Amino acid sequence: MRIAVSGSIASDHLMTFPGRFADQFIADQLHTVSLSFLVDGLNVRRGGVGPNICYGMGQLGTSPILVGSAGSDFEEYRAWLERHGVDTASVHISETLHTARFVCTTDADGNQIGSFYAGAMSEARLIELKTVADRVGGLDLVLIGADDPEGMLRHTEECRTRTIPFAADFSQQIARMDGDEIRTLMDGAAYLFSNEYEKGLIESKTGWSDEEILGKVGHRVTTLGARGVRIESAGEDPIEVGVPKEEAKADPTGVGDAFRAGFLSGLVWNVGLERAAQLGCMLATLVIETVGPQEYELRRDHFMERFTTAYGEQAADEVRAHLK
Repeated sequence: MRIAVSGSIASDHLMTFPGRFADQFIADQLHTVSLSFLVDGLNVRRGGVGPNICYGMGQLGTSPILVGSAGSDFEEYRAWLERHGVDTASVHISETLHTARFVCTTDADGNQIGSFYAGAMSEARLIELKTVADRVGGLDLVLIGADDPEGMLRHTEECRTRTIPFAADFSQQIARMDGDEIRTLMDGAAYLFSNEYEKGLIESKTGWSDEEILGKVGHRVTTLGARGVRIESAGEDPIEVGVPKEEAKADPTGVGDAFRAGFLSGLVWNVGLERAAQLGCMLATLVIETVGPQEYELRRDHFMERFTTAYGEQAADEVRAHLK
């Protein structure tokens, strides 16, 4: 099964300010703010929903195809992804724009000031999925993740036109989309991914009830934070999966992307929706225990030991056969 993952490609530039932002603001001068903060550290992390998901799938050995747009500064990132089992040959390289980046400073109170530069992400709309499919011998599923909004719409329409199954995963872009856009991106999806809050937002913006949405998509996959995940399909009992016990809680960044990576890998292995969700929850647990969305290491024996503890011997046997 060949799965392409479309989504933003970006880097995160994270800095820490040892003081408090609030102490630097003058109440009657807020209309002329001009501040510069001397920071203590800079942490540059690889990110973007597309590479985050693909990295996890690569760790599981399921050979994902990354679809997205980056700048000429992508080559080092490309080498990292390819070294971890990701096909990057379908990444569009902009001739004029840099790869998207998020620049954020956090103060001693945990408050943040950040900026997001879209850059080359805006050229994702230029990518044609037929070219990707022709190169790899066809696509069985395309996950359409948060990216350039016009690119997301184009990929969705092309999937419908070419009868390629697709998964709708709006995540960070849902806040800026209106009801018509969400309905267009969701209608006919084989899978609809969201967290619990986004689930309510989708229903509010589209005006569709939960039942109506289940009539529009094949499976609705809703992550529930510490309570795990729920999978709903029209006319079937919901599947609910809990999360493994955490060994530590370091950083939640990229946890949702890791869940999707595990879930999609389960689809590649054809182990069923419950096992796919369990894989996703196990991978997400590894990410929350690590600082950074692509800094964790999947060690087969350790992974399977914890998976067995969480979900039992039968589940582990079905997964073990596929995990290299």
